[in-house]
Amino acid sequence: MSGPLVVLVGPTGVGKSTVGRLLAERLGVAHRDTDDDIVAAEGRTVAELFRDFGEAAFRATEKRAVHRALGEHHGVLSLGGGSILDADTRALLAGQPVVHLTMGVEEALRRPGLTADRPLLAVDPRTRWRELAEARRHLYEQVATAVVATDGRTPEEVAAAIAVDEITAKAGAHGRNPRVAGAGWSGPWGAARLDEDRSLRPEENR
Repeated sequence: MSGPLVVLVGPTGVGKSTVGRLLAERLGVAHRDTDDDIVAAEGRTVAELFRDFGEAAFRATEKRAVHRALGEHHGVLSLGGGSILDADTRALLAGQPVVHLTMGVEEALRRPGLTADRPLLAVDPRTRWRELAEARRHLYEQVATAVVATDGRTPEEVAAAIAVDEITAKAGAHGRNPRVAGAGWSGPWGAARLDEDRSLRPEENR
């Protein structure tokens, strides 16, 4: 199967770009961020694109950027927080090794620069962040093959939790235990135990 080694999704401010760069360094591959692709192509920041053209136009641009990156990139790919709103994008992510990075609202608001260049959080960031995170949660869960909590952890610790052979080899939830449950990992068949090398499918552990 072609495509990225790992795709990172999650709410605004969770650290997809920072963790993505660190993870790529660990794996010795390139990192790509679709928001950066959009800014480079359009010559405007994300906030300026929202302001000048509106959210619908931005989402259309974002969709093209994400689909292009999924077809071209073979390293670590970080997606914008709202990219999973598009059904075609979610369909393309099916079968890909997608890691959903999570955090709580209190953690989000402790992070510096949460509202910087984020037009959807310009007014009442606490309430708006919670609303967006909750509204999109089921979509992140729909595409994810693994979940890693970032609360109270450094980006380096989060990257270390993801950098395991099973995920990077694209086994995803159908492979062997990624062995990062103790760092906040879980999969569709429930959380695995740390350092336990067994299948994630319950029927294979009988």
